[in-house]
Amino acid sequence: MTIGTTTEEVYAACQDAGSQEDVLKCVIGQLLEQDSRDENYSSTISLVYSAALVFFMQAGFAMVCAGAVRKKNVQNTMLKNLLDACGAAVAYFCFGYAFAFGDGSNPNGFIGTTNFFLMDVDDYAFWMFQYAFSAASATIVAGTLAERCQMAAYLCYSLLLAGFVYPVVAHSIWSQYGFLSSSINNQNPLFGSGVVDFAGGGVVHLTGGVTALFATMILGPRRGRFHDDEGRKLDKPKDFVGHSIALQMLGTIILWFGWYGFNAGSALITTSKQQDQLLSLCAVNTTLSGGMAGLTALFLNYFLLERRTGEPIFDLVVAMNGSLGGLVAITAGCGVVEPWAAVIIGALAGTLFLTGSHLLIKFRLDDAVDAIPVHMLNGMWGLLAVGLLASPSKLELAYGEERPHVGWLYSWSRGSGDARLLAAQIVGIIWIIGWCVGVMMPFFVWLDWKGWFRSDPLEEIVGLDTSYHGGLILMGGDESVNPEYISQFKKQRNDMRQRRTSKLNNASSMDEEYGDGDGDGMTEPENGTNGTASTLR
Repeated sequence: MTIGTTTEEVYAACQDAGSQEDVLKCVIGQLLEQDSRDENYSSTISLVYSAALVFFMQAGFAMVCAGAVRKKNVQNTMLKNLLDACGAAVAYFCFGYAFAFGDGSNPNGFIGTTNFFLMDVDDYAFWMFQYAFSAASATIVAGTLAERCQMAAYLCYSLLLAGFVYPVVAHSIWSQYGFLSSSINNQNPLFGSGVVDFAGGGVVHLTGGVTALFATMILGPRRGRFHDDEGRKLDKPKDFVGHSIALQMLGTIILWFGWYGFNAGSALITTSKQQDQLLSLCAVNTTLSGGMAGLTALFLNYFLLERRTGEPIFDLVVAMNGSLGGLVAITAGCGVVEPWAAVIIGALAGTLFLTGSHLLIKFRLDDAVDAIPVHMLNGMWGLLAVGLLASPSKLELAYGEERPHVGWLYSWSRGSGDARLLAAQIVGIIWIIGWCVGVMMPFFVWLDWKGWFRSDPLEEIVGLDTSYHGGLILMGGDESVNPEYISQFKKQRNDMRQRRTSKLNNASSMDEEYGDGDGDGMTEPENGTNGTASTLR
């Protein structure tokens, strides 16, 4: 039967239905079908728009990273951010989506097994939304490894994370068949609850943050950060000030803006019967947590500096990273906690960021953009916060039905002390950390063993823009780089070029000699010189 889209078309489609009662039933059916189609259209458009907002966060990551590094590494850093988006697109198309949501007719709780290369996939909007999440998880590591990681190694890592590591985590928690899933369709959830991660505080941010931590442990700090040129430990770590605070600020605001697609957009793929209310709640909680975390980090840092040095300052970078930490922390529970709880989550997130940032320096781990305390620590805190503060009414709003297990504090108020949801959240944290370490740590160790992970020391000194992209340093100079190092770098590259040319000429000469020579296959070099000497001359 044809579905009418206007009053005239509806009437024309039903006028031959028979009796007046049949015509009325036909009209009602036509209108209901049209409403359903309009609703599906609106949902699809909204989800694609949310995916675009999440993807736009790539620009935010790029600006934060570009502003936080020194000028000699800007181009290299931004290219790595682009590689995340490009590599994730290919990896998620080929394997990632299948591993995450390819359940098929014989699903298992660990990994998907169907829908490779988008075969038999009809919901392209959902794929686009999930791809943007996978790209975001991979990009988290870009800033941590800035200024010292080889290009090929970075691309390989990005493909592995977006195409395999992240999808397995997503399947375990977000697929209805995942062994940690809290889906209403899961017949046997962990502890009767499953892991509640509304928008990816653990799946996206904890995965990326843990990977960043172990990557920087293997890669090591930037030259001069914790040791001098002779390898002696510095009493006070050297600060590498980013070249543009304006770019960092722009990136932070872009990320905050994109977070509304990240968190509020996730409401569009829930089983909630009131998605409009749920979406609004997510947006409000996202705003409150990000704002409170920024204020907490700013003023707590001011207070600590006043106590420690007597000369406090309002540190803009601390405020920006504090806000990002609050946005990460609320991601797991943005749709299942009350607004007042979002304020508490944000306050503790700002404190955790500052604590984590100081711990990195204490243990001499170099993170150029503080991605580890922002994403790893606050990703963990966000999952724990759900186990403590998930509201019964908001859980019902998010899942469309009453949930048997709620936040621990609410359970205490009921006199039961039920901590099953909290226990499931803790298991989820352990699983994500264990999986990332188990896969990515050996991979990074192997890259380092092969010599493919870290850039050459001289390349790092002159800057990766020069080393990999022929940057401006060679043409116009850069005051942050000793001219002697530039000369050494030019000489190193010239020697390498000559050796390659010499090998090519020798190989060509040998081919000619064996092809044109007499019985012993050797001919006298022309003018008494050999190929190598001729080349070097």
